[in-house]
Amino acid sequence: QVQLVESGGGLVQAGESLRLSCTYSGRTFGTSAMAWFRQARGKEREFVAAIRWVGSTTYYADSVKGRFTISRENAQNTISLQMNSLKPEDTALYYCASTPRYGVPSVQDAYDYWGQGTQVTVSS
Repeated sequence: QVQLVESGGGLVQAGESLRLSCTYSGRTFGTSAMAWFRQARGKEREFVAAIRWVGSTTYYADSVKGRFTISRENAQNTISLQMNSLKPEDTALYYCASTPRYGVPSVQDAYDYWGQGTQVTVSS
């Protein structure tokens, strides 16, 4: 089992920045990829960004490309999501996910482990 705990959410104004963190523990050896997804109220959960463990290749949704950056901090067993130039439409519950399987990084079904989420609210 892998445990994931998100932190760093909050209330900011449009144009400001936030940095989300996801701390992972447990049987993390063999992790293939980790990702961030988000779910706005009344909408389905959607892909935000992902990073592969081998090679650190990153992937982004078009809606966040150029504004968000996913990274991995091995020493802290953490992945982060730096979110700049935030918009009201970025308001959502942000989830961290991980998987030992090799799949399409933007697909929810590719991930086996999920955190509880951290709320990000962007006011206009």
